[in-house]
Amino acid sequence: MAFGVTFENKTAELKNTLGDLKIKVPEIESAAIVSIEGLPIASVLPQEIEEARLAAMTAAMLSLGERVAQEMQRGELEKIFIEGAYGYIITIAAGPNAVLTVSARKEAKLGLVFLDMARAASDVERLLT
Repeated sequence: MAFGVTFENKTAELKNTLGDLKIKVPEIESAAIVSIEGLPIASVLPQEIEEARLAAMTAAMLSLGERVAQEMQRGELEKIFIEGAYGYIITIAAGPNAVLTVSARKEAKLGLVFLDMARAASDVERLLT
């Protein structure tokens, strides 16, 4: 009999955190927790989005964003924000080794998205440490 928290329990808690985020902000269409190395940790994604591919692209964005922020002397990278014709992709830190990435529809209230993402990222950091 094993004691303590299992990997499956931790993954379930992380997915619950993502699900709660989507409930609080219905305009959020997908959410993923990704390691800074580009490995998927947990996600709530539409079927057509491949988790491993999203994780790898997120890590690439993170690496490039950090380099640009440093080169342009903007300080430490806080978030990556992409605006497309149909909505947004936002990535923020979720502890020292992971990030939280969401996609949201164009009509999303960005202040609310940022606030609830920060709360979820804090929960993720707690769960991963």
